[in-house]
Amino acid sequence: MGSQFNVSAPHSSTPPRIPGTRPVSVWRWLFVAALASTIVMASSRSEVAGPPGIPHLDKIAHFSVFGLLASLVVRAPGFHRRWALAAVALVSLFGITDEFHQSFTPGRSVEFGDWLADTLGAALAVALYVNWSAYRRLLECRLPFGQRPSRPLDHSSAAASAAAPVTLQS
Repeated sequence: MGSQFNVSAPHSSTPPRIPGTRPVSVWRWLFVAALASTIVMASSRSEVAGPPGIPHLDKIAHFSVFGLLASLVVRAPGFHRRWALAAVALVSLFGITDEFHQSFTPGRSVEFGDWLADTLGAALAVALYVNWSAYRRLLECRLPFGQRPSRPLDHSSAAASAAAPVTLQS
């Protein structure tokens, strides 16, 4: 009796992905989780600080923050146009749960206008990300602090500079 599984086949730990997309990065989902957590923490406060006298500032904040969240969500699985509608729907659903969560916070209330601002911000941000390559390139640019140096470091000069006293000028 033979085994139905091919044991000699090489095992790949790389998850499958959609052709034309980049591999999924855990860091991308961590940014989504960090922003979503910040939103939940802000929703838990009875009063949110902000400059007085600016009309509809809360709607502008909802529009902007949920737009950023949607941009992070649409790029998290590796960009592909088919994720766009799902990202808007997911962020809109999160907006509904955020409004529901606010109903349990003293001094806060559920507002249809806030959820509408959440959803419109998400829809605009995703539309820009999908259709405007300059916006996408801006979000996808590599930051310099995570890159390796192009040439080996000279450890003798680094040790000498670390041992030198630091002086502050006023």
